[in-house]
Amino acid sequence: MLMVVWKWQNLKPQSSRVSRGFFNTHNSEIDNNHFVTSIPKTNHLKHSKTYNFITEFGQIAIGIVLASIGLKAFLLPNGFLDGGVTGMALLLQTQLDVNVSILLIALSIPFLILGYFTVSKRIVLKSIISILGLAFFIHFETFDTITDDKLLISIFGGLFLGAGIGIAIRNGSVLDGSEILGIYLNDKFGFSIGQVILLFNIVLFSITAYAISVEVALYSILTYIVTAKVTDLTIEGFEDFIGVTIVSIHYIKIKRAIMEQLGAGLTTYKGSKGFGSKGEQQDFDIIHTIINRIDIKKMHRIIEEIDDNAFIVEFDVNSVKGGVLRHYLDKKKNKKLSQKQR
Repeated sequence: MLMVVWKWQNLKPQSSRVSRGFFNTHNSEIDNNHFVTSIPKTNHLKHSKTYNFITEFGQIAIGIVLASIGLKAFLLPNGFLDGGVTGMALLLQTQLDVNVSILLIALSIPFLILGYFTVSKRIVLKSIISILGLAFFIHFETFDTITDDKLLISIFGGLFLGAGIGIAIRNGSVLDGSEILGIYLNDKFGFSIGQVILLFNIVLFSITAYAISVEVALYSILTYIVTAKVTDLTIEGFEDFIGVTIVSIHYIKIKRAIMEQLGAGLTTYKGSKGFGSKGEQQDFDIIHTIINRIDIKKMHRIIEEIDDNAFIVEFDVNSVKGGVLRHYLDKKKNKKLSQKQR
């Protein structure tokens, strides 16, 4: 293993950006000390604010419709629940003679108030509109019974609901306030957002098992799992990206091979000093790139052909934006990328 002391060069970066965080509201430029060896990001046509407004709320409207189909066509008629605030509303609706639309709005208010102090006001405003829209659709939509199969109800109810929630989140809105609670407790007490949501739903499904039946609770857990997975897929997409950091004395050959054979952009850090099996090494580049997980084996082969002692670190990447990123580029585009870097 090679221990490395990084010395970041004060060089002007090209336009390469990594965005992470809740609803992508905290996009941050790669540190100004990073040197990007990929080609600059091309200037795309900037859309007007009106266009962005229409597309955002148009997609949120689609998300609302999908979520309402999952609730009204599958879950509500069969007494199944989901997690979060939506699940709370569905549970209370089985115990009280109150319209689920009213319960959804009433239960969302405390979480929206928390959101006012936790996330941006723009997110809160869009979330209020989205929740009101979902309540409206649930109240007025009518569907015939699609199936009596409980397994199909759980799966397809979760599928439609998850797709709707995911589309809303991608456009900076929420249809369920439990995520906001997770963010608030994370800010105040350091609890993991995932742990907060998990604990919230464990309590909810335990009450469901006691108040209704264990069978309904189990099917509701299945619905929640499907909803969560589809939500993740909708937000992050089906392509799975992985970050790779490479330390090698043959960094020049490896950089060229990655660009020519994978067509991927990359960033290099200046390594000041390293200590490993070959003793002390100085003045070398540390390579950082992001590729599709499907290409990781090819990446390993490329590196091993050049330096089978290279030190490689891999890590998951939630979301990537900007820079040169290979989305299954054709070979001609890959060749153009490598030619511009020579």
